[in-house]
Amino acid sequence: MAFDEGLAERVREALRDRRDLTEKKMFGGLCFLLGGNMCCGIVGDELMLRVGPEQYEPVLARPHAREMDFTGRALRGMVYVGSAGLAEDAGGILGGKPPAEVR
Repeated sequence: MAFDEGLAERVREALRDRRDLTEKKMFGGLCFLLGGNMCCGIVGDELMLRVGPEQYEPVLARPHAREMDFTGRALRGMVYVGSAGLAEDAGGILGGKPPAEVR
């Protein structure tokens, strides 16, 4: 599966100051890891985002967010954000913050 390279560039830009950032192709897309732990990824044109268990419900309540159900079962603490929620002019689900700082 291909991933949105423009979205990948936006994530790279948001995390550019992190020296511990690495990228790995997985889940049929691209994952971003901080210190070896996945913080977000891109599958198609959607952002896969680790928000943690405390922020899971509040983030799911936001427009364009849905449960990450990659395996057919929801993974608590992980969400998908649809492309409409990532529009640069809308501020998107990240609220102007890099993915690792959403929680």
